[in-house]
Amino acid sequence: MTHEAAVLKAREIADGVLAPAAAQNDAAGQFSHDAIQALGESGLLGVMLPADVGGMALGPRTFAAVTAALAEADASVAMVYVMHVMGTASIAAARADAAASTKPILQEIAAGRHLSTLAFSEAGSRSHFWAPVSRAQRNGNGVTISAQKSWVTSAGHAQSYIVSALSPEGAGPTDLTLYLVTAETPGLSVAGPWNGMGLRANASAPVTLADCAVPTDLQLTEDSAGFAAMLNVVMPLFNLGSAAVALGLCRAAVNSTASHLKTAKFEHLGQTLGEALPTLRAQLATMQIETDSLAALIDDTIDHLETPGDTTMLRVLEVKAAAGETSISVTSTAMRVCGGAAFSKHLNIERLFRDAHAGAVMAPTADVLREFIGKALLGIPLF
Repeated sequence: MTHEAAVLKAREIADGVLAPAAAQNDAAGQFSHDAIQALGESGLLGVMLPADVGGMALGPRTFAAVTAALAEADASVAMVYVMHVMGTASIAAARADAAASTKPILQEIAAGRHLSTLAFSEAGSRSHFWAPVSRAQRNGNGVTISAQKSWVTSAGHAQSYIVSALSPEGAGPTDLTLYLVTAETPGLSVAGPWNGMGLRANASAPVTLADCAVPTDLQLTEDSAGFAAMLNVVMPLFNLGSAAVALGLCRAAVNSTASHLKTAKFEHLGQTLGEALPTLRAQLATMQIETDSLAALIDDTIDHLETPGDTTMLRVLEVKAAAGETSISVTSTAMRVCGGAAFSKHLNIERLFRDAHAGAVMAPTADVLREFIGKALLGIPLF
């Protein structure tokens, strides 16, 4: 499948499956199995997987465009998709000793029958997801992991979880290893409900691992090499995917605001709000400028990922920080411009506003990213 065909398919799914159910799923905090089924049948769950396992073999540009298209209709589903692609990338980058065991899983993903996700964050290290407090223990046939994972997207719905834990002999806070833990592993359970303010339909619940046994062939990285995988495999795509979700939210907010300004009327003037109030037109224009600026930054980041250079990591850090703030700015302006129609939930803008705020608190947060960017500019080690 080409880039254009993949994006077209994503838009068809967004319009036909996601958009009609988004408001109801948001209100109920309900995970969309229909969306995952449609994405699986389309092949988009394997968008970046190589052809030898049945994947589309497409790159970050397609991943970002597909994600943004989904987010215009439902940011919760888009975030589920982002975390799935991160899980998939982690499995695809597995060490040689895990290749034989992970290949069938990659084939299942490409066939649309397997949803993956990340389980990095822990209550003890909060937004510092790269520093788990749990530690794997040797058991003779691999390791045993006990951990309290928080903010696990698709909790209870994914078929596999990419779990981080301190290596058995790890000495420092980033001496961690990544493991693949299947959903049926004894001891793995969803530890509580998810009832967030935004992204309410992505099942981002806590997960408990109680003495979960992970065989050696499902250890994805070498001992203590998980941190490098987080930085080099996961974070670039996660920051790009998060920014693409924010872009979709911005585009949806601009479209909804423009539609409202073209249809809501001052009957006594015989004019629409957009015709009668230049101040609202100016605010809509600002929303469009901010949205297009974010799109340009995302495109530039993709260029850097496709042709890495000295400033690639800087762009990776910048894009999520900028995207979170842009989506909050654009959706906040939409709330003001649309006034009572937005605040009374007659439009979808209130949901977009909440989803934008939820995305901004996902680690690494804008504050953490700014700290990293500042260090990078000054030549100070990030960790």
